[in-house]
Amino acid sequence: MNTEVPSGHIHHDKKRPSRRISLSAFLTGVALLSPGLSHATDGAPAGKDVSGAGQYAGATAADPAVVELQAEVAQLKRALEKSQRELAEQQGKAPTAEAASATPAAEAVESKDQSQQAAAEVNQPAQLNQVTVQAPNRLKAVKDVPQSISVISGADLELQDAVDMGGITRRASNVTWNSGNSREFSLSIRGLGYQSNTEAQDPSVGITVDGVAYAYNPLSSFDFTDIDKVEVLRGPQGTLGGKNANVGAINITTKGPSFTPETSFSLAYGQRDSILGTAVLGGPVIDDLLAWRGTLSVDKGDGYIKNLYNPSETYGNRDRVSGRVQFLLTPSENFRARLRFDLEPTGGEFYNGMTIYTPTPTKYANGNTNPLTTDASTRLARGWFTQQSNYTYTDDYLYGAGQNAVDNNSQRPLITRSRGGAGTLEWNLGEYTVTSITAYKEYHFYASNDEGTPFDVTTASGGGVGYHQTSEELRLNSPVGGFVDYQSGIYLLGSGTQGPVSVSKNGWGSDAGAWFANAGQYAALTTDGEGRALLTNSLDGMRKAGYEYDDKKSAALYGQANWHLSDPLTLTTGLRFTYEDRRTRNNALITDNGFGGALNPVAVNNVQLGGFSSDATGALTSSDPAQVALANSVAQQYFGTTTYAGLSNGQRQQVATAKALRLAQIGVLWNTVHAQPFDKVQPSYVISPSYKISPELSTYLSWQHGEKAGISQTTNGVSNLTQPEKSTAYELGVKTLLLHKTLTFNADIFLNNISNYQQAVQVFDAYTTALLNDGTSHFISATGNATKVQAKGVEIDGVYSGIRYTSIRFSGAYNDAKYLDFQNAGQPVENGNLTTTPYRNVSGANLPGAARYTFNLGTEFRYPVLADKEIFASFNTAYTSRYNSDVTGLSSYAWIPGHSITDLSIGAGRIDRRFGFSLLIKNIFDDTAHLATTWNSYTPAPPRWIGFQVTGKL
Repeated sequence: MNTEVPSGHIHHDKKRPSRRISLSAFLTGVALLSPGLSHATDGAPAGKDVSGAGQYAGATAADPAVVELQAEVAQLKRALEKSQRELAEQQGKAPTAEAASATPAAEAVESKDQSQQAAAEVNQPAQLNQVTVQAPNRLKAVKDVPQSISVISGADLELQDAVDMGGITRRASNVTWNSGNSREFSLSIRGLGYQSNTEAQDPSVGITVDGVAYAYNPLSSFDFTDIDKVEVLRGPQGTLGGKNANVGAINITTKGPSFTPETSFSLAYGQRDSILGTAVLGGPVIDDLLAWRGTLSVDKGDGYIKNLYNPSETYGNRDRVSGRVQFLLTPSENFRARLRFDLEPTGGEFYNGMTIYTPTPTKYANGNTNPLTTDASTRLARGWFTQQSNYTYTDDYLYGAGQNAVDNNSQRPLITRSRGGAGTLEWNLGEYTVTSITAYKEYHFYASNDEGTPFDVTTASGGGVGYHQTSEELRLNSPVGGFVDYQSGIYLLGSGTQGPVSVSKNGWGSDAGAWFANAGQYAALTTDGEGRALLTNSLDGMRKAGYEYDDKKSAALYGQANWHLSDPLTLTTGLRFTYEDRRTRNNALITDNGFGGALNPVAVNNVQLGGFSSDATGALTSSDPAQVALANSVAQQYFGTTTYAGLSNGQRQQVATAKALRLAQIGVLWNTVHAQPFDKVQPSYVISPSYKISPELSTYLSWQHGEKAGISQTTNGVSNLTQPEKSTAYELGVKTLLLHKTLTFNADIFLNNISNYQQAVQVFDAYTTALLNDGTSHFISATGNATKVQAKGVEIDGVYSGIRYTSIRFSGAYNDAKYLDFQNAGQPVENGNLTTTPYRNVSGANLPGAARYTFNLGTEFRYPVLADKEIFASFNTAYTSRYNSDVTGLSSYAWIPGHSITDLSIGAGRIDRRFGFSLLIKNIFDDTAHLATTWNSYTPAPPRWIGFQVTGKL
């Protein structure tokens, strides 16, 4: 096992050496470093030794971390020689011949020689140390971790400006970022987890940043810069601490503070006025006691979709600023603390309203005619709209298809912000290490959406959320090297929404009545001026909001041990018990009556609205004086008649029609209700024997189990508890070093069974069934459980360095993810005429978002020129076979074709990375596969982007 100590971990030596480095200790350190950083002679094989390089992270001598170590060693040598000269002068002795050579002039020559030597060394075959991962909370070689894992280096991400979750996941296989706005996006591994999560739901794929678990996906919707590495772990996680995740996890490690001064920057400018800049500054504040590191990132640029209504707005834009400051405190030999604060201030991005419309099919799947009664083509043909504008369905509504354009009058950017802090404290207690991680994180989101036309139909519709989480973890790490080593700890998490925050909201404008009225209602209310006034005021200015308060608590005990039964055979066992407590309360209310408050019903579902009671013909059904007075005011306002009784039958019918139109849009209301809580202890465990057949070949078998908490929620104001999701995964894997250790190749076959898979299903609608009381059971789409799901397949990961100056990274997967038993899926839109059969059996169908094949190929080439300079090129290609993007009904119109995205970087610079410039091209082949598609709309993918980047260090 690699015993190198990671940043933020204390070495287990019983006695910590003094901070003052002696000459012998320094020379010993240089000697130890040299084999890992030195290179073979010209007569050595051309291939680089990637022993232990693992998946995706085959560090080469050209990697910045290695180059920086070389430069630091050279700097320390010069500093030592200078100290020797000063000491000799103080003692009145002549400097040694070795020290005398290090005069300022000689130092300049030496510096040049060292640069030339570095240029030669960097591109020679390397004898590299093992690449390690942090997933088990201590450094360990990738080849010694008995599970499917991929590692992506921060250098790879920086080279092509891959700063968001989409860019990160395109550099590993069988993990997918499912696009959407920052509140809706999700992550899936092995095709599992492709759902838009709610605030009451736990994510299937966990995300951890510097040891802090994010229990809510949107916390990771911002840019990640100044990254050390990213690890993708497949299968249930949790026995090593943090928040448990039943499908897999992504661990992100940022670069931490150090006592070596550093100033670096990166600045890119490209198409659509895009600018991406990152600045890093750090070093000692007090030598050997306090160090710091600050990172500032700016990512701004126009979008790729035009808004014809407001040309200054573009959709798919970037408006992100993030800052992070960290401190490292080392007051004693046995204690260190790392403090971190991060901030993503308010930014506005247009990621809602990116829908491009296409003609709605005129036939349903069974061949029946689609009457298009609620289609935009029917609504826009109404005189209400044609008389006030020359905007038409064919020429304007459908114009965006092929033009990447929308025409929205009331769409507003999504407003997001986030901030947080964390403290990691570590104590060295003899051979044991105790770690405490305390963290706080919050996120805010607000959306205001449009229906997709320039008319005043919907306004202030969308949603908002305020989320926060506080966590504490206390972990004990045992010494390694004996029969057994282990980690154990406790984990506490409290999270939820901050209120009052509107989780969902609807708003109607002056054209809403004419838009939402059915054919009969529209005809009845457009025969005269009084009717048109009723049509306008029926919905104009009305606002509806649902407020939800989620309270989630987790408390866990966990432990994992490695039993070294013999030199080649190790048995890994882990166990976790997590107490999950989920509670939700919510409501749905009218928050503003707008101009038509007098047209309200008396009440909806016991929510008092203050209207008057009347029947379908408009006749009053109550003699209550207050209701009669309100009805009289309606007669006076719209018809100039002093009493409601004085209205004609036709006029009362118009009032009834307007009231019916308003009631239909009000929909379901309910006063605050408390959903049935979820309260249970859930287990996680792992059993995994691994066997080293030889130093270059090992194999493992694993059995992992994890569970996701149930969901405390309501459907139309009625409690609807979703059952916990249970995942059991089996893996058989092999990890090898081949071709004289120039090829690392890891592979596994897996089988993952999930029961009660949480996703959108058709559930019994108790409210509507009771309201209509027509002898029919009614159903509605809500988050529920698919009875049984299975994913199985093969995964590979590797790196090849057998070609001089070149490293090649690759990964791929064959994945068969399907429903084994799912009998209450929603109907796809093309079955919209099947109103009597609201659900269908999709057992045997592939899961949405689950591509059968995924593959990733990345190559980096660096060639030395002009002694200390180099030219370089790199590309990354991510291929995904076709998949269905419809999470509710698996529509035949929702298939996304197989496609690939290739990013390219070509440039030149200094070998020591002190300066470089490059041409960046993202999506070089301009792949146009849509992000999502339905039978009459799609969301286009970002087109090719070209930019220029400058990097440097001071």
